[in-house]
Amino acid sequence: MSQETLEYHWGKHHRTYVDNLNRQIDGTDLDGNSLENTIVITYNKGDILPAFNNAAQAWNHDFFWESMKPGGGGRPSGDLLNLIERDFGSFEKFLDEFKTAASTQFGSGWAWLAYKESRLDVENAVNPLQSDEDKKLVVVKTPNAVNPLVWNYYHPLLTIDVWEHAYFIDFQNQRRDYISVFMDKLVSWDAVSSRLEQAKALIKEREREAERKRREEEEKRTSSEAIPEIYSDGDADLDAE
Repeated sequence: MSQETLEYHWGKHHRTYVDNLNRQIDGTDLDGNSLENTIVITYNKGDILPAFNNAAQAWNHDFFWESMKPGGGGRPSGDLLNLIERDFGSFEKFLDEFKTAASTQFGSGWAWLAYKESRLDVENAVNPLQSDEDKKLVVVKTPNAVNPLVWNYYHPLLTIDVWEHAYFIDFQNQRRDYISVFMDKLVSWDAVSSRLEQAKALIKEREREAERKRREEEEKRTSSEAIPEIYSDGDADLDAE
C-alpha cells in the first residue's frame, strides 16, 4: 500500500466518516454510546437510521487498519490455523474463499472472516448444542457500510475494504491484485488470532451468564412448586360450615 493511498484513504475518507459522525450524534441520545452500540442501534434491524453509515464506516476502517502490519502475510499458527483447516479444509481453501468473496462483492463493500457462535442457522432460538465443535469460522461479504456486528453471534476477525478508493490509486481497477497483495503481504495474523481469543472469551462469558439465568429460573420454579397451600383459620371455619 503506497503512501499516497494511505494518506488519501486514512487521512481523507476515514477522517470524513469520523467528522460526519461526530456532527450527526452531537447532542443526541447516541452521544456517549460506544461506537459498537451506535452501529447496532442505528442499523435498526435493517431499517437504517441516518448515523449508521458514518458510524459503521468509522468502525470498519479502524478494524481494517488494525488487520494489517508491515511485513504481514504468510500463514497463521496455533488455534487459528487449526480452526481454519477444520472449517475450510485447508489454509489454501480458506484463502481462495476469502479472495473470491472480496473480488465478487458487487460495488462497494467488505469481505470478512468471522467466528460464528453456532453451526446451526437458527433464528430467534437458542442453539441446543453449545460446545466448541458447534462454533465455526465463516467468510461473509457485506455491501456498503454493513458489518457482522449487526448480526447476532458473529464476531469479526479480519476484513478487507473493497471500496474502489481502497485500491484505485495503486491498482486502478485490478481489485484481484489488491486482494492478493493484502493477503500475501499485509494481513496481521497476530491481530486475527488475538480477536479470536477475545471472541471465544466473550462467548464463554455469555454461556456462563445464560447458564446462571437458567439455574435461577429453575430454582424459582422448583421453589414455587414446593410451597404448600396454606389456609387461614377463617377459611377453615367456612369449610366446616
